[in-house]
Amino acid sequence: MKEAHIEQACIDWLGDLGYTHVLGTSLPQNNVSVVLKEELAAFIARQYAHLPKEIQELAVATFTHNTGADLDHRNRDFHLKMTKGVEFPYEDASGSEKAVHLYPIDFEHPENNTFWAVNQFSITGKNKRRPDIIIYVNGLPLVVFELKNWFDETTNIKEAHNQIGHYIKDIPQLFEYNALTVISDGNEAQHGMYASGIEWFAAWKSIDGTKTFNDEDFQMHTLLFGLFTKERLLHYIKNFIFHEDHNGSLIKKGAKYHQYFGVTYAVAAAQKAVRPAGDGRIGVVWHTQGSGKSIFMAIYTGILRSHPQFKNPTIVVQVDRSDLDYQLYENFVAAKDLVGDVQHADTTDDLRKLLSAGAGGVIFTTIEKFRLKQGTDEELGETEHPVLSLRENVIVMADEAHRTQYGLLDGFASNLRKALPKASFIGFTGTPVDSKDADTQEVFGDTIHIYDIKQAVADNATVNIFYEPRLAKLHLWNDKLDDEVDAITEATEDSGNLKWAAIEDAAGSEDRVAKVSTDILNHFINRTATLEGKAMIVCMSRRNCVKMYEAITALEDCPEIAVVMTGNISKDPQSWNPHFRTKESTEALKKRFKNPEDPLKIVIVRDMWLTGFDAPCVHTMYVDKIMRGHNLMQAITRTNRVFKDKKNGVIVDYIGIGDNLKTATTKYTGEGGKGKPTIDMEQALELFFDQLESCLAFLPETADYQHWKALRDADKVLLVKAGLNHIIKDDEASMSFMKAEKTMSGLLSIVKSQPAIQHSAIDVLYVQHVSKAVRNAKSVKSTRSEQKEKIKELISQSIDSEDIVDVFAMAGIERADISILDDTFLLGAKKEKDGHALKIELIKNILKDEIKLRLHKNIKKYTSLKDELEKVIDRYHNNALDSYATIAELVQRAKDLQKEDSRIAELGLSEEELAFYDILAAKKEIIKEEGPIQDIVHAVVIAVKKNLQLDWTKKENAKASIRLAVKKELRGKISITKLNEILQDIMEQAEGQFGEWSA
Repeated sequence: MKEAHIEQACIDWLGDLGYTHVLGTSLPQNNVSVVLKEELAAFIARQYAHLPKEIQELAVATFTHNTGADLDHRNRDFHLKMTKGVEFPYEDASGSEKAVHLYPIDFEHPENNTFWAVNQFSITGKNKRRPDIIIYVNGLPLVVFELKNWFDETTNIKEAHNQIGHYIKDIPQLFEYNALTVISDGNEAQHGMYASGIEWFAAWKSIDGTKTFNDEDFQMHTLLFGLFTKERLLHYIKNFIFHEDHNGSLIKKGAKYHQYFGVTYAVAAAQKAVRPAGDGRIGVVWHTQGSGKSIFMAIYTGILRSHPQFKNPTIVVQVDRSDLDYQLYENFVAAKDLVGDVQHADTTDDLRKLLSAGAGGVIFTTIEKFRLKQGTDEELGETEHPVLSLRENVIVMADEAHRTQYGLLDGFASNLRKALPKASFIGFTGTPVDSKDADTQEVFGDTIHIYDIKQAVADNATVNIFYEPRLAKLHLWNDKLDDEVDAITEATEDSGNLKWAAIEDAAGSEDRVAKVSTDILNHFINRTATLEGKAMIVCMSRRNCVKMYEAITALEDCPEIAVVMTGNISKDPQSWNPHFRTKESTEALKKRFKNPEDPLKIVIVRDMWLTGFDAPCVHTMYVDKIMRGHNLMQAITRTNRVFKDKKNGVIVDYIGIGDNLKTATTKYTGEGGKGKPTIDMEQALELFFDQLESCLAFLPETADYQHWKALRDADKVLLVKAGLNHIIKDDEASMSFMKAEKTMSGLLSIVKSQPAIQHSAIDVLYVQHVSKAVRNAKSVKSTRSEQKEKIKELISQSIDSEDIVDVFAMAGIERADISILDDTFLLGAKKEKDGHALKIELIKNILKDEIKLRLHKNIKKYTSLKDELEKVIDRYHNNALDSYATIAELVQRAKDLQKEDSRIAELGLSEEELAFYDILAAKKEIIKEEGPIQDIVHAVVIAVKKNLQLDWTKKENAKASIRLAVKKELRGKISITKLNEILQDIMEQAEGQFGEWSA
């Protein structure tokens, strides 16, 4: 088979879809003009037969003459004319002035257009070229196919992509009209934008959006039947392609299959849910981080705004943090061609003004701008958020939709719904929704579409993430730690909490930080030697971030590094001041770090930039902080963005997140997000109200807090003080009240979305404020923070670290890293105790015995800090030895044991004789006697065992008897000058092996 056969197969399938095959040689050859003007003119004449001939001719001329300084701008000019139409003024027969909006394609009625699949059509430009297949719609060349021979082992899809690059230079006029480009080597078939790098081309993996095909399917067939049906191709071209303007430089983007089907389903969900047809709950979209969620949201916005059912809706894009707000806002502004003008609410007043205006538009805001206005000396503040719009075509798009703020009891989320009582809501998330997010489905509805991390990696929408465990083993050397801590806290009764608060900071010991920082820098230098890119270091605390910065910047060859963290200038050490930045300087630093050419190579963070931060050039994350679930997956996916030659992201683990990573990954690659929460809401409500009543019983009857929301802060403080004074007098009452409030607040997290609790909102708020005041009053304040810092410093000085251990290398695993999606890695997350899981339990016990520090029994009544700290270190070590490493270790152990068994059998020895054999065999050159060494070993072991007695290792005369018996057996068989040397080795082995002997 040849390239022509692949070409013919495509033409045959296009014919099945209703396209007309036209042989290019039957058309005028050597064309400089690539538009088939007769076809375009015929369409205009049919579609707009009522218009004057000169307007029809003007339309053809307009659609075939594109303006712009370069090819990209001319392509954009045509795309906007094609998808949005052009308005033409004219005079009718009676002389009246009129205007008409013309399109070169009938997007609503595909049957009104002509679809041609043209092959062997020559085009003349700088050079004469003949693309394999061009799709013409109404004479306009909208799609170019470049095909290579599947059966030629010397060609591949990269050559097809490279050939498109040559076409752009040789016949650029063809690409002024190009909407979509397809490249294929026969086996692989990918679609993309003509000017995109090959990493942005992708397979179309579904025909109907319900079934995703894999590599065993024929990609070209799936692409054609999944995207090139006439209706779908026109829908895609009109709504799913756009140009981003980056300071005059254009980037053309098009949706991947998961975005196309996800948006399509979400539009259908909106048609059912938007009032008055539905209840306003559109649903939740879960698309994993890095897979183009912001593009999805922009395309979705564009379709909603142009959809006739929604009558020019107002789209409110709502996020929960300013940094996420501006990043998403900038993405929408760049996609202006799709979404139109975007407005940003900088203040609460801005937001209210924008939402109170007429219909239409896109408004960006953070959730906290739905706040109540505070009172003044002259008047009360607001008790309820005012209604800003009663229109039913307001659609709220909430980013990261399953955060805790979406309860409807009180606060910003509640205010939002009061401001827009007839709005509809759709939630977007990069992580799955689970049972803890019961309120998410209550507020947004069911899951609309899932695109999880495993599918994203399979589609090359994100790169794979590899996991590399490394362990900095810790040792506690300070036996007097308890006494020294007691000296610091002697005046404080509640010293136990102070001690415990310092323990988790053990990772920041100076010795450990020094070793980890050296290992990180060496690892980063080696990684960037073959792959340019940047890295993030995640530390346990802000203090550890600063320590890591100081340690790593002191090393030779360290690149430029920055710490990104918040600061509290009233509490933080002055030495941290260089790491505190204004909002503007933090944004400037962010832009620098995102720029692959900028010399800022590493940032050190605790929490900042671990969510909603997109820097494709980041390829490595060094983790020195325990994270779980949602937070862990948010963090590690900072490394999964597609970027140039980047094949994967790497997570280097110094703290032991392996098992947490398995658990989270299993959830994130499953069908998470579907199904209803299993909480019995009625029972939870009953418990909540009972607990609230218990709390209210402690409050003074005279406390009038019903106008709480309208009060100034000064008046609220006085009310809280009155409640505090009433409760604090009685220690037992104080403890009971705090316990009751804690239970109530726990139940609140379950029931907060229920309308039934609305009338209790003020009671809850007052109870929580008073409880916080009671807790603060009951805690010891004097010198507490100073004591805490001293204890932390003491712990830091009391811990030493060994060299960094590569856990995989220790376990005998050849490959240095493993994908977090690998089945073997995920093995440890399986719930059932299969054979592997049982092996894991066995080997973990073996490893724990090898590495754990022996904890001293403590007879003190109160917990010993030293004891607890050793337990933390033990936990830390065990965390780092994750179950994948233990499986490999078990396998190696089993092999070693088998070798030992076979060696014992071959030598004809017992297990207790083997070690003595190894001693003699290692020095066989000093053995004078002929014959097997085993004979000497038998005699030596018999001599030792005959002379054993109770506690013999503590009795010099007993040891002398054994030494004499062994010497007697060896005399004449071992060189006299070497006899004492080997005798010492034998005695050491005897003490180790038979030291616990009992008769």
